[in-house]
Amino acid sequence: MKRSEVNEIIRESDKFIRSFGYVMPPFAYWSPEELKARTASDSKAILQARLGWDITDYGQGKFDELGLFLFTTRNGNQEDLKKGGGMLYAEKIMISREKQLSPMHRHIVKAEDIINRGGGTLVLELFNSNVDGSVDEKTDVEVATDGRIVKLKAGGLLKLQPGESVTLLPGNWHAFWGEGGDVLIGEVSTVNDDLTDNIFREPIGRFSSIDEDEAPLHLLVSDYDKWLAA
Repeated sequence: MKRSEVNEIIRESDKFIRSFGYVMPPFAYWSPEELKARTASDSKAILQARLGWDITDYGQGKFDELGLFLFTTRNGNQEDLKKGGGMLYAEKIMISREKQLSPMHRHIVKAEDIINRGGGTLVLELFNSNVDGSVDEKTDVEVATDGRIVKLKAGGLLKLQPGESVTLLPGNWHAFWGEGGDVLIGEVSTVNDDLTDNIFREPIGRFSSIDEDEAPLHLLVSDYDKWLAA
């Protein structure tokens, strides 16, 4: 992706998020220079927890068709999760554009609530996992959605209207997209690890490579290792 495209997606996404009354945390708007200065002093947790902007085309170069906007607002750590105490949770705000696919994947550790916060319909395609972790194309899928259990055929489509949510457990294969308009999505989960806990059905990248055709408006979490190195 070109940096100019990333910058424009950030501007558009911030406007869309604000249209639903959701306000981003202050660090969202720090310049790259301020973020570097602050993470060197009083804000190391932002870097350590990989909080911030996350825009991906999954390395395929067609963001409008295959992509996702995310912003991680809070995130615990794996050591607390192993101990079973402390900050065991994470939260994201996301945007799935109309007909923009987030490809089929599952998580090894993370359980998550996916919430339609407004806009169009959020459509999820769901499968169970086989014992070896691969996609189970035969068995029915059961998921919890707002206090009730919903059963779907393998590959069935769950459609969430604004205000509705679904709980996905480790091993639940899922892909999703917006229908009838762009969708603002909330995600509340156990500790998030996008470096190791995303298993995709097809060989695909989690993060995008960036063509630096202009200066970054704000850094992405995938920029941190390069731009914030000591």
